[in-house]
Amino acid sequence: MITQEKIVITGMGAVTPVGIGVYAYWNALLAGKCGIGAITRFDAHDLPVQIAAEVRDFDAETYMPKTLARTMDRFMQLAYVAAEQAITDGALAIEPENERIGIVMGTAMDGVTTIAQTQAAFDAGKRVGPRFVPMAIGNVAAAQIAIAHGIRGPSMTLNTACSAGGDAIMTAAMLLRAGEADAVLAVGGESILCPIVVAGLSQAKALSRRNDAPAQACRPFDVGRDGFVIGEGGGALLLETESHARARGAHVYAVLAGWANTTDGYHVTAPEPTGAGAAACMQRALARAQMQPSDIGYINAHGTSTPLGDIAETHAIKRVFGDVTTAPPVSATKSATGHLMGAGGLTEVIACVQALREGILPPTLHLDAPDPQCDLDYIPQRARPACIAAAMSNSLGFGGQNSSIIVARYEA
Repeated sequence: MITQEKIVITGMGAVTPVGIGVYAYWNALLAGKCGIGAITRFDAHDLPVQIAAEVRDFDAETYMPKTLARTMDRFMQLAYVAAEQAITDGALAIEPENERIGIVMGTAMDGVTTIAQTQAAFDAGKRVGPRFVPMAIGNVAAAQIAIAHGIRGPSMTLNTACSAGGDAIMTAAMLLRAGEADAVLAVGGESILCPIVVAGLSQAKALSRRNDAPAQACRPFDVGRDGFVIGEGGGALLLETESHARARGAHVYAVLAGWANTTDGYHVTAPEPTGAGAAACMQRALARAQMQPSDIGYINAHGTSTPLGDIAETHAIKRVFGDVTTAPPVSATKSATGHLMGAGGLTEVIACVQALREGILPPTLHLDAPDPQCDLDYIPQRARPACIAAAMSNSLGFGGQNSSIIVARYEA
């Protein structure tokens, strides 16, 4: 049965390079902490790029049984922990075999590290273990969460590149609106740190090569930016229909007011230069939310620190919101976390929810000299107090994937 009732956010979880748990993550953003450093997961000294934003001090066995941790790729582990946080935070009691609770997973590259490591071991003459395929398949991340909690409702996994996290939120909302579920867990997870991925993205000239200054490597909208920084992490939101949330007395963090997905139809890796596709996505999200551009008080930009991407996104924002005199403040939290890819859409929406709740906007770090073609208010260097009623998060991916999510204050 189609419903038009509000969709609300009742639980959140985050596993990031700057903090594990929503509040650790959020407080680190406000404090200007940067999670980028030298790669420690493997020996990268022969690679042109030797930096990344790792989730350091993460021991999966602290959060789950050892036997379970061994059956999951790292991207699954990060997603699993974020999902556990969101379920606990939302105080959602899942009855056995509940078919009205669903899960949607977003990831860009699934278990690529497991694939790379297994191939290397196989080439060296070692046997391939029975866990290889389940650890490599993207949907098994959602399956592991569902198995752990007895979730029996809809389950979907999206591979829409760097917009996968935002698209997971959108798909969850579509399931709720369609009456297919009463609550849906939207989850994102990513961990692509292995030599072949770093080498491939390096050859594509997509990554920053500031190996000598990793903490300053990700500098969105700055004239000296030279590429993005690979990050890893997990994020999760518990979404419910308002009636379901109120019936169980859930605490509501915010309303999921708008969502949209579009494609550029332009190039496999490069953004459409004028930002037309991303602008259309933002406009559709605003229409879904029944909002005007002036209703948005903050935008968490995709802002990856790539030479072309930041300019294209700036053009897109200006198409919708106008120039610096009318557009809302914008920041790129990837300057702190690196690019979490499929997890970024979730963690960046969480930053928007926290901005609504606490009346403060996270900064864009390392923005020392703005590119003249990036001429909006990017909240440079320091967090800024601001009372806002709605915020937008953009995620833009390879293949021209665009996702826009709008969250707003909840009024019962």
